[in-house]
Amino acid sequence: MADLKVRGPQPSAGVRRMKEYHPPLGDRSGLRLDFNENTFACSPRVLEAFGKISRGDLTRYPEREPVEARVAAHLGLKPQQLLLTNGVDEAIHVLCQTYLDAGTEILLPVPTYTMYEVYASGTPARVIAVPTEDRFRFPLRALLNAITPATRLIAIANPNSPTGHAASRDDLLRLIDAAPHAAVLIDEAYFHFYGETVLDLIGGAPNVIVARTFSKAYGLAGLRLGVLAASEDQMRWLRRAISPYSVNSVALACLTAALDDEDYLRWYVGEVLASRPLFETALRTLGVPYWPSRANFVLVDIGPKHREFVQAMRARDVLVRDRSADPGCDGCVRITLGTREQTQQGIAALEESLAEIGWSR
Repeated sequence: MADLKVRGPQPSAGVRRMKEYHPPLGDRSGLRLDFNENTFACSPRVLEAFGKISRGDLTRYPEREPVEARVAAHLGLKPQQLLLTNGVDEAIHVLCQTYLDAGTEILLPVPTYTMYEVYASGTPARVIAVPTEDRFRFPLRALLNAITPATRLIAIANPNSPTGHAASRDDLLRLIDAAPHAAVLIDEAYFHFYGETVLDLIGGAPNVIVARTFSKAYGLAGLRLGVLAASEDQMRWLRRAISPYSVNSVALACLTAALDDEDYLRWYVGEVLASRPLFETALRTLGVPYWPSRANFVLVDIGPKHREFVQAMRARDVLVRDRSADPGCDGCVRITLGTREQTQQGIAALEESLAEIGWSR
């Protein structure tokens, strides 16, 4: 007879090993400067497309291939080189499932986007963390030294979160050339605020994989849309690892409308790019240490009063993200940039919050 004390089926070793991640969501009313989302709204054309979805449309399984062809054309790629995903998080999960196995390794320059380690920790591969250099500079030499025959995946967020730092193209090329046996993910989630890409390497360098998201500049975080670009040979395996229906019909219907409204995209990106020097000037005036950013956020060093600062900002209906738990980020808070009007609101709250907590450099 079965032991009645057993509580039921037990999870796999991979799930027990997996690092937990609990996003600090909860009540997010107010000015959202905490998750690097579009802080304003998506294109109005997206809502028009949403309104045209019929009840009958929702009875069919989603077909992503026609929309993938449209996105591929937009990016200058072949449809066979592109895969739409349920956000970049699914893309990372698929990459880990495709390339990581027992006896293999993933290299991560840290601090970086948390989900790389979360999904990698669910595989039997070793996670090799490579600390960034002084002032969070890209650790090229350390990464090159860490490459071994067991290296199967290298994940580079460029620009990086939470630091906002970007690796140069030359550094990325050296890394790509040094690890021909490993998939090298260049996660360009913040491309629109940076302007530099390695997407042109797709089809030429067989180990390069590029990720993009529609959650940031396009304002579609709620629809969960990401994209992977890779050589046709690599894409064959990535498609095998992903569900054919993971991107839903509503997201697919709205994506083309978002791509078509280039004027809206230029406007929002222009607002963020104008906000970045505005915010950094305010930080210098206040004497708050920060790291220059190439993305739509700035990492600031508040120090021991970082928790008090986050609460003081929340009391003023401005949400910011405490990143003190990230490697090398003790006392740091990440603040998203939005429109110029929103940034002025954030600066006013920043000044009041620093005064309230008695902050000094």
